[in-house]
Amino acid sequence: MTVNDFSLSILRVAAAAADAKQAHDIVALDVSEALGITDAFLVASASNERLVNAVVDEIEEKLVEQLQLRPIRREGRSEGRWVLLDYGDVVIHVQHDEDRAFYALERLWRDSPVVDLGTATGQAAPAPAADDLP
Repeated sequence: MTVNDFSLSILRVAAAAADAKQAHDIVALDVSEALGITDAFLVASASNERLVNAVVDEIEEKLVEQLQLRPIRREGRSEGRWVLLDYGDVVIHVQHDEDRAFYALERLWRDSPVVDLGTATGQAAPAPAADDLP
């Protein structure tokens, strides 16, 4: 099983929205083989709590505008350290830099392939593989 076209659309819209609000280290992981409940994770970082929430707001706004999608569930908004947006087939994690380093989701899911987001984030190359992370 791989990420379907609709999930890829969600990932690309969300990644572009996160990038527009200065999120960084944006990575999409295909977790469809490991998890039966979702296709992919999108993980992005922000340098402070206010920016985490601004990134989340932009992602939600763009997914409503472009794909008419609202999250099924939202967690962590009040703390602004790690916000999770559940869209069913895609789960989006926006984390404060410190929480991203501590929880290291890419290492936890290192056997999951990285999804090529194309130029959705303005990056020429896809994010590094989890095995390349320190």
